[in-house]
Amino acid sequence: MRKMLLLSAAVALMASGALAQSTVTTTTGAAGTTVQIEPEYRTRIKTYITEHKIRPVTTKEKIVVGGTLPRDIELEAVPSDWGPSLTKYRYVYSGDRVMLVDPGTRTVVQEID
Repeated sequence: MRKMLLLSAAVALMASGALAQSTVTTTTGAAGTTVQIEPEYRTRIKTYITEHKIRPVTTKEKIVVGGTLPRDIELEAVPSDWGPSLTKYRYVYSGDRVMLVDPGTRTVVQEID
């Protein structure tokens, strides 16, 4: 009986771990912005950048999550097919990385790799 209970608990833990990996959540910034991107949308974003031959932005300093972008860097509108939760953001493509940016504060909230 005890072995069955332990086995059931182990299976439950493994199943919950697999479910947790299906969505990527990142918490950044002073306000604790949370961005969730489903794996299928990550694929769409990468495909969009490749198919539309988006030119990367070059900057003096490395763009990092939590950092603020200078005003001279142009932010691009997020296409609606990247997912409804992302359309409130803008993006910058730099160094083979797509960076989601809060347009109000110009803070980088997510790196899409």
